[in-house]
Amino acid sequence: MQAAIGVTEMDDIETLAFEEAFAELEETVRKLESGGLTLEESLALFERGQALATRCNTQLDEAELKISQLLPEGVAPLALEE
Repeated sequence: MQAAIGVTEMDDIETLAFEEAFAELEETVRKLESGGLTLEESLALFERGQALATRCNTQLDEAELKISQLLPEGVAPLALEE
């Protein structure tokens, strides 16, 4: 595993679809939880995971905004049951 994450590797996150970013985030978490990594590898994975989480959150926020713009004024989006 490469210890450091380069700028180009971080830039590619911006091109990932939500599903791709989320799947990679899940895999990153799995690798971090399994242990056996050097400190440098763990930090590099953590940094990429943070960027992936930010990408996913941004895409979800954009989807929520789009939905609210498509709904007539005063109509609330569907609420999730708790």
